[in-house]
This record gives sequence, structure tokens and C-alpha cells, in this order.
Amino acid sequence: MSIAPAPEPRDPKPALVFDDPLDQQSSDDTDRGWGERPDGDGAADLKRFLDEKPPHHL
Repeated sequence: MSIAPAPEPRDPKPALVFDDPLDQQSSDDTDRGWGERPDGDGAADLKRFLDEKPPHHL
């Protein structure tokens, strides 16, 4: 008769949290928006706009 090996200890599972997720601040609330640049240079923004404008908008 063979003896089964002792089971290895498992990592504990994280506890379930039933708090309201809307009460917590998410990373979207703290990240900067898309395309925001800290320099605030209006001339550079205009140049980029004119450079990236599609040909049918000329």
C-alpha cells in the first residue's frame, strides 16, 4: 500500500472586497488626458495641427 504525499501549502487567496468601487479613485482620475503636453506652446500646437491636417481639409 502506498502513502499519498502530504499536500503542499497553498498561497492564501486574496480576500473579497465588497466596497463600492465608485467611491475609490481610479488611475483614470489621476492620469493626464490624451495629448496633453506640459509645455503649453501655442505656436507648436498650431504647427502640429497644420502638419497633421488631412489633405481634404486644405
